[in-house]
Amino acid sequence: MKKEKTTSEQRVNVYTRITDRIIAALDERVRPWVQPWNSRHLAGRVVRPLRHNGEPYSGINVLLLWSEAMARGYASSRWMTFRQAQELGACVRRGETGSMVVVYANRISKTETDGAGNEIERDIPFLKAYSVFNVEQIEGLGDRYADVPDGGIAQRIDRIAHADVFFAKTGATVRHGGDRAYYAPGPDIIQMPPIETFQDSERYYATLAHESVHWAGASHRLNRDLSRYAKDRTERAREELIAELGAAFLAADLGMVPELEPRPDHASYLASWLSVLKNDKRFIVQAAAQAQRSVTFLHDLQTVPRRDAAQRSPSSG
Repeated sequence: MKKEKTTSEQRVNVYTRITDRIIAALDERVRPWVQPWNSRHLAGRVVRPLRHNGEPYSGINVLLLWSEAMARGYASSRWMTFRQAQELGACVRRGETGSMVVVYANRISKTETDGAGNEIERDIPFLKAYSVFNVEQIEGLGDRYADVPDGGIAQRIDRIAHADVFFAKTGATVRHGGDRAYYAPGPDIIQMPPIETFQDSERYYATLAHESVHWAGASHRLNRDLSRYAKDRTERAREELIAELGAAFLAADLGMVPELEPRPDHASYLASWLSVLKNDKRFIVQAAAQAQRSVTFLHDLQTVPRRDAAQRSPSSG
């Protein structure tokens, strides 16, 4: 017979879940309270996460929801519960998962014995967790909960025409939105923040080049083994170094100044890169070769018809 968890165990689990989440972010050298792109409303306005009624969250919930928004690529700062969405005539989309927030639910009294042998009572606050959903996970809200800039004006960033032509000819599907850049192998897409969220156009194209090197490594293209990327920190560091080198090579080929500083998310791999390089003296040569192979592949696609580019295999040239 399965034993029910005690209230005490549940309290510990909430604290543990919060702490483990923060530790996991810090282990990756990512501070969950710092957004990698200045994407809020494309106008530089940073706000606390907001409840459905506009009241800002506080304390640990600010960190939890900022971290969730960053991890999932949400641009909106508004959150609400499943029931609150229903009461507004809206609904959470099927398959969406909630994000944890906590409240100080109550206090319990605990009797302890002090150094003199006297029994004393202490009031101990405990946490209760519940789930909320970002408004981007909810259908039927219309424009009622859209974030509106406080008079901010999004900076204008001029695009680089020949770079746009180059990346378009690769045939990669590039979607824009949120504040994360990544390549998703499953749907085979590159996700990018809008260009207006970057400090300058060169940083945008350098980031797009980085993700395009990941894209080129997919199993039906150059067939780099990306299967352990999510679970093996060393393999992730190796692939990220290949993408960093490839982005630098490609930026030079396109006549752009590459980023002078690493992207905040990839700077987190510095320690791992050092470890890999110290333990494998050949890897930097291998990584550079893999990076060059990816860049050559992307260049070769410039002469391939668009409809065939995304599925081109390495054997085709």
